[in-house]
Amino acid sequence: MTKLFTILSALCLMAALAACGGSGTETSQASTATATGSPSSSVAAAATITISGMKFGDPVTVTPGATIEIVNDDTAEHSVTSNTAGQFDTDVDGGAKETFTAPTQPGEYAFHCTYHPNMKGTLIVK
Repeated sequence: MTKLFTILSALCLMAALAACGGSGTETSQASTATATGSPSSSVAAAATITISGMKFGDPVTVTPGATIEIVNDDTAEHSVTSNTAGQFDTDVDGGAKETFTAPTQPGEYAFHCTYHPNMKGTLIVK
């Protein structure tokens, strides 16, 4: 009977150790996946251009390819249109929001509103 108790105790102990070891390995693998996954799948920094009082406000600085949100606090429709054709051109209704993607090349990009030519702004890509 003592020999049977010893064998059963040893089996229970081995099962418990195996369960703890397996759990630790899974956690370690998950942590490694998260740690290695984050840097390789970098997300471009987001920025917001807020239109208020018929003005774009201060220049906005973003990383190449960043998603930029346009928030139009005015009641009039506006656009964020690069002065160089084809770089970006997004219309946004009064009281609405839209997004566009920043150019992938670093530089300063002047833009304007096609509906209100006196509205000018600058997007800085670094």
